Amino acid sequence: MVKETALTLHDPIVALATPWGESAIAVIRTSGEGCIKKIAGVFKGTGKLSAKNSHTVNYGSLYNPENSELIDEVLAVVYRAPHSYTGEDAVELFCHGSPAALKKTLSLLYCHGFRQANAGEFTLRAFLNGKIDLTKAEAVNEIIRAKSDKARKLALHRLAGSIEKIINSFKARLVDLLSGIEVMIDYPDEQYEHHEFSLQELRRLLTEVRTLLATYKAGRIYQEGVSIALTGRTNSGKSTLFNLMLKEERSIVSDLHGTTRDFIEGAIAVQGIPIRLYDTAGLRSTDHPVEAEGIRRTDKIINSADIIIYLIDGSRGICKEDEAFLNQYKSSGRLLAVWNKCDISRKKIAEAFIPLSSLTGVGLHQVEKAIVILLLGGSSLESDSPVIDSLRQKQYLAQALDALERTEAGYKKKISFDLLAVDIKEALDAFGHITGQVTTEGLLQTMFSKFCVGK
Repeated sequence: MVKETALTLHDPIVALATPWGESAIAVIRTSGEGCIKKIAGVFKGTGKLSAKNSHTVNYGSLYNPENSELIDEVLAVVYRAPHSYTGEDAVELFCHGSPAALKKTLSLLYCHGFRQANAGEFTLRAFLNGKIDLTKAEAVNEIIRAKSDKARKLALHRLAGSIEKIINSFKARLVDLLSGIEVMIDYPDEQYEHHEFSLQELRRLLTEVRTLLATYKAGRIYQEGVSIALTGRTNSGKSTLFNLMLKEERSIVSDLHGTTRDFIEGAIAVQGIPIRLYDTAGLRSTDHPVEAEGIRRTDKIINSADIIIYLIDGSRGICKEDEAFLNQYKSSGRLLAVWNKCDISRKKIAEAFIPLSSLTGVGLHQVEKAIVILLLGGSSLESDSPVIDSLRQKQYLAQALDALERTEAGYKKKISFDLLAVDIKEALDAFGHITGQVTTEGLLQTMFSKFCVGK
């Protein structure tokens, strides 16, 4: 566990919890020992902030006691330890959302015993005070950074404890397996039917750990999103498809070659997956320096895109340039070939192409379905499914899995029970790192530094 360090200080901290900028209401958060008394010293209102009741709302004004200057009219919400987000005494100030008023309020609090909170320090204190485990702490940040409603729902389920519960279940079952091993170590000549090591239970556990670990790819896709490049020869319908998928007129559509000379990007979501969509310059040979630069940038986007959607002009069919591009990327695992203008095409649609009319929208559903299949293998995650998207959690799950696989292999080879116990304890330690039962100061500093200030 974490030793007493600077991370476990309970000094009063303050931070703006809402974004800077003009708004009707802004929220300033405070937490730490003595914070209620310090706020009471600069507050005049209908109630007494120093009263013992928690979860009270007080209307009043902030003022500078040194010169009686009025700062702002606010609502002060008081939380008494341990009944707060951080587990400490806390006060939230609901202020007017004027940048000038907020600067003045924060300056007032800095002068009366508060310091600026570090990134993620409120959530860090909640963890250190036993209010949440590390999986829930990470979920807080994941909700804030969610790029789609599906990502928000998955993170919200983690915040409700889905990963914590399953990891705690793994640990409890491993403790039972370890107790069976230790009984056999201490009493090798005795038989205890209720404390025997169960290979079947170990295998069930291995299956469940592998299943949870396998959700990482989908979890990252829903949380971080992917990039998709629309590409093809000039006038293949890329810009029309771009506008169709964005549901707005962003790209200029024209029959003239070279209309799109630079890439255009936009954000969409396909079945809950956040996507950065790029409309790129048409691929063709050109001597025009501006168009050539657009094609160079297109090549750069294609090389970095998670998915390449290559459009064929179905009214013209496949040419040598199309074949060369498709052959270059067909083994990349990133290519979707689309036969566009299928509504006016009289040519036979080539095999493995998705028919589409980017003008009418016919076939768009099939394109979106193909995107999901390419990214997730066709699997669909329910919003209440236990899904991980934390690299830290993935790494410790992989460590636990490796230790459990060694345990299974060692048991089959009939190695000593002492060595089996070492592997099981290593798996337990890895699970403990996931929830924060086992952790280090350096890990916590790194993890919470990625949070926004005020959370």
